[in-house]
Amino acid sequence: MISSATFAFLKELKENNNREWFNANKARHEEAKNNVLEFVNNLIPELVKVDKNVPATLSAKDCVMRIYRDIRFSLNKTPYKTNFGAGISPDGKNFKGPGYYIHIEPNNSFLAGGSWFPESNELKAIRQEIDYNYPSFESIIEASAFKNYFGSLDQEGALKTAPKGYSSDHPHIDILKLKSFTVSSFISNEQLESKGSVKIISEGFEYMYPFINFLRNAIA
Repeated sequence: MISSATFAFLKELKENNNREWFNANKARHEEAKNNVLEFVNNLIPELVKVDKNVPATLSAKDCVMRIYRDIRFSLNKTPYKTNFGAGISPDGKNFKGPGYYIHIEPNNSFLAGGSWFPESNELKAIRQEIDYNYPSFESIIEASAFKNYFGSLDQEGALKTAPKGYSSDHPHIDILKLKSFTVSSFISNEQLESKGSVKIISEGFEYMYPFINFLRNAIA
């Protein structure tokens, strides 16, 4: 489970996002990071049961992202992220295709997964597979367990007009306009702090797996 101390650290970091405060609270950061590493290490075996493409040898250290922000090309010069993130895929956080993501932030935590803004050739392949094999895709995204957990596909970055090669009156044009094929679900602090937190997340992985597998097969 995620400790209340981890949330407290992130909340205070957001209010004091500077090197002086962070250096004075390095021990708290290490404690929070280790809490997240332990949590992810508990999640990985549950995901491996569902998705055999994820290696059983995968470690949380391969998945949990650094808290330091890359500010070289950003107008926002705050040096630290105010969340912990973990990407779980066959290559850990180094996604090479679809994968799973956990975002831990006070009152803004969520589970997500899919293909986030794939490269143009993969995007073309995913759209083509949805166009050719929509009944199979529909059976996944309309499954009751999937819909109850995730709702509908995320709309981030969707095109305003039909993508090249598809007419505006295509029966599934709203999905084909997507540039990112992902789903997400909000998770409360209380859920993550509970003894059932691993079960809550692993259920989400299980419901998401057919979606991930469809995307993998599309770009294979």
